[in-house]
Parts: sequence; C-alpha cells; structure tokens
Amino acid sequence: MKKIILYLISCVIFSFAKAQELTKFKKADFIKGIDTLKYRILYPENFHSNMKYPVVFFLHGAGERGNDNQKQLTHGAKMFLTDEFQSKFPAIIVFPQCPQNSYWSNVEIETINGKRFFNFLSGGVPTKSMDLLLDLTDQIVKQPFADKAKIYIGGLSMGGMGTFEILRRKPKTFAAAFAICGGDNVANVKKYKNVPLWIFHGGLDDVVNPQLSYNVYHALKAINHTPKFTVYPKANHNSWDSAFAEPELIPWLFSQSK
Repeated sequence: MKKIILYLISCVIFSFAKAQELTKFKKADFIKGIDTLKYRILYPENFHSNMKYPVVFFLHGAGERGNDNQKQLTHGAKMFLTDEFQSKFPAIIVFPQCPQNSYWSNVEIETINGKRFFNFLSGGVPTKSMDLLLDLTDQIVKQPFADKAKIYIGGLSMGGMGTFEILRRKPKTFAAAFAICGGDNVANVKKYKNVPLWIFHGGLDDVVNPQLSYNVYHALKAINHTPKFTVYPKANHNSWDSAFAEPELIPWLFSQSK
C-alpha cells in the first residue's frame, strides 16, 4: 500500500511540475475589432529584445479548440521546453488557440456512417480564426527581435490542415513547415511549392485518411517540389507522438532559412 501511495504522490508531483513548466508560455490576446485570438508565447531563456530569434507558430487540432488559452498546449508544447531545445535552438514559440466554433482551414466536413469526409476548398475568404492568425503572424514577424529569414509553421490534424492553408495565403513568410495528419486541396499546392515541407501521417489513421497527406505529397512531387514524407505504418491518428520523437525534425526545421 505504501508503494502505491508513494507512486500516486510522485505522479501528482510530476504532473504539477509539468504544469508549472507550461506556465513559461505567457498568455496573450490578439484583438482585432470585436474579435479575439488567444495565444501563448514562449520566449527563449536569457531573451534579449535587441537580438533576433527564429519564430515557430504551432497550430493545434480540433480537440484543443476553446477560449481557455490552455488546451492548445496539450500536444507539442513540451517539445520546446526541454533543456536541449532551449540550449541548441533559442527561439520564440507561438501557440494560438482556435475558438470552439471555428476551424483553421477552409474545409467542409461531413460525417457519414461514423466516417468523416473532408472537402478542402481551393479559394475563398479565410475563416475568422485564420484571418486573425494571419494578422497575428504579421504582428509578431514585424517585431525587431523576429528573424524574418527563420519563420516556421507546423501543426497537427486540424492544425496540419491549417498549416497548408496559411502556407498558401502567406507563402513568402515561412522558411519551412511541417504538417502532421492534415490535408489540403491539391489545387493549392502550387502556391507553396517553394516552401521546404515535411509531411507526417499515421498509416492506420481512421480520423483523417492518410490519403489526404499523400495527395499533397504527390501533387507537389508532380511539380518538381518533393517534400519530406513520413508514414508510420502502425500509427493511428496520434501520429504526432512519433513525429515529435523524430530526432531530425527540429534540426531540419531550424536548418531552413529564406
């Protein structure tokens, strides 16, 4: 019994410590008219405003939508808090949060017999959340401490779809991007054909069909821009766990420059 109690106590302490680490991401609001996009921002250790730093924007999935300015840190945030990352890749990390009733990308979703089908649009105005994200991106990139040659974007699931979306809307902003279990209309790929890209998907994904990522890969390959493409044969929708564990993901991302 004592061992069980000690184990439970250690779990609580560990969880509390991890929660404390997440507070290093400072809460902020981007306000445009009557609309607000909440986000968390992490500055590198020993941050100096007179220095220039890479900036990484990370887009969460549909399950982390809301207005608590917390859930968007569920997946991926800890990757940027490790001592190794902080020492090797000092950067500014931004986690915006999409409201519950919105979506990052222009996509129509229909569920039939328990299966979800995605119809990605090739044009049209951005969603309200994407519109706010575009302006937030501009605001942060214009800061004197942002290295405009090293602006990156990545995301998972809905955020992977949003990554493709923002790339086509701002192709000249980003030095590189990664998209995990996302998708896009292949008619859009020509707009971000010059952006280095790493695409990930789980082979057994029953939420977002891996065919959607393959379609983007194949369309880019057809116009002589072959992105990195990694499929985890035994992974389901949470292929982000494997992607985050890729030892070359962060070094590859930060090696890209405009």
